[in-house]
Amino acid sequence: MADSFYRPNGAQWALSSPALALFLGLLVVPLALTALLSFSAFHEIHGIQVGHTLGNYLDILSDGYYYELFLRTGAMALGTTAICVLLGVPEAIVLYRMRPMWQGVFFVVILGPLLISVVVRTLGWSILLGREGFINTALMSLGLVDRPLLLMFSMTGVLIALTHVMIPFMIIAVWTSLQKLDGQVEHAARSLGAGPLTTFRRVLLPQLLPGILSGSIIVFTLSASAFATPALIGGRKVKVVTTAIYDEFLTSLDWPLGAAVAVLLLLGILLVVIGSNRFMERKYRQVFA
Repeated sequence: MADSFYRPNGAQWALSSPALALFLGLLVVPLALTALLSFSAFHEIHGIQVGHTLGNYLDILSDGYYYELFLRTGAMALGTTAICVLLGVPEAIVLYRMRPMWQGVFFVVILGPLLISVVVRTLGWSILLGREGFINTALMSLGLVDRPLLLMFSMTGVLIALTHVMIPFMIIAVWTSLQKLDGQVEHAARSLGAGPLTTFRRVLLPQLLPGILSGSIIVFTLSASAFATPALIGGRKVKVVTTAIYDEFLTSLDWPLGAAVAVLLLLGILLVVIGSNRFMERKYRQVFA
């Protein structure tokens, strides 16, 4: 009976076909068309030309301007990920130790920003980070600074706004790992003489590594491909790959070059994610070996 239930047949494909069609139509086909477009030639007067060429990729790889864009984008994504780890992991642990009633309340507070459009949140941060915004006004009123800090149109402001957008994903990922923990293990370590820091480093942290890794991958990917926050907070002074793609498509109208930059961004994100995943898997096996 069980064997006949799990035997592959046409029903599984029929049931999964709507999701498969949605996946192909919204992800695979657009990516394939973008990749094909990146090999097209472009003329300033006649537009996209017939035929295929590697000229777009050669132009990108031979221009230091694009190297600077990719390095700035990588630094932005890594900085956001590091800040989310430093803030999100302790916050998830504190949330885990709360009573169930308070957990529900603070979950709503943490997840609430995700219910608001990223553009609205970014515009709100642009008001807070301005020269006469709340943050600079408060710092000057307290006498902590003599003049307004340059938070708008700077990498600092972009990191602050991106952290606010991305930290819920880190908290959710770590929270999921915390749900699988056995609380008695931590109590056992404390009863054997381990201090709070040793218990966290030797017992709790290794078990949180999968959640931290998952959250870091999500935060890094979304940060590297973010557009609204760098565009509105960073402006023209903090130009990243996504804003360069926007300029190529809608300002220069060089769609093949913009598609080539987008493909390289996707490949770069995939390489970083796969490499970090392999590295953390080896470390994780060493810890529990």
